[in-house]
Amino acid sequence: MRTRTTTAWAGPAAALTALLLLAGCTSPDPAPHGAASSPAPAAPTAPTDGSGFQGPRPQDQNLLAWTGDPNDAGHVTAQSSAGVGGRVTLVRLVLRERITWSSIWLGLAGIDPAARLSNCYLGVYGADGTRLASTADVSPQLMTEAVAKPLPLARPFTAAPGTYFIALLLNGEWATNGLTLKATGAGISVNAGLTPPNLRYSTVLTGQNSLPDRLNLAEQSTSTINTGWASQWYAVS
Repeated sequence: MRTRTTTAWAGPAAALTALLLLAGCTSPDPAPHGAASSPAPAAPTAPTDGSGFQGPRPQDQNLLAWTGDPNDAGHVTAQSSAGVGGRVTLVRLVLRERITWSSIWLGLAGIDPAARLSNCYLGVYGADGTRLASTADVSPQLMTEAVAKPLPLARPFTAAPGTYFIALLLNGEWATNGLTLKATGAGISVNAGLTPPNLRYSTVLTGQNSLPDRLNLAEQSTSTINTGWASQWYAVS
């Protein structure tokens, strides 16, 4: 007996299988064999929580507050003893947080070894003109080391957020370009948009040998600073 072998017709299923096999052979492999493909890196997003660059802060230099970045206090300002002796020079400082105020940093740019200084003080006044603290006579510290130096208050105090005025009083005799202070370079323009009693830089009174208990800030004057007595740099610790 003869045996007949028959082949079944594969039909559409076989054709589809062939096409899939062909596609598998010609499609590029997205990753090496056995390796998982990595998603494309996401584009960086801009910070929305204030964590971006905001410039130097006092805390970056172990300070609590300052009138400005000391890196910008490159100007040297000088005045004659006749020009500022006995005057109270005021620089406004706005605190944003509560601090314990112990010292005032002053940028001393130059000294006059032949100067005769006495009754020189730094102090702090509140927005109502009340003296809150002051140093002892700093005349000796103004005769040595032309650097930024902390001058301690006689009694530290707690300063709440608000407006304060750092007061400088100089007395004695010195060479105009010998005793010099670091400043921002801003004189007249520092008070743009401001009027007494809120001037950022001003002088009050004459003939003072000590810092008075109270100042009338409505009497703030710019006549002396307009002659080139540029706004001094101060910091707080």
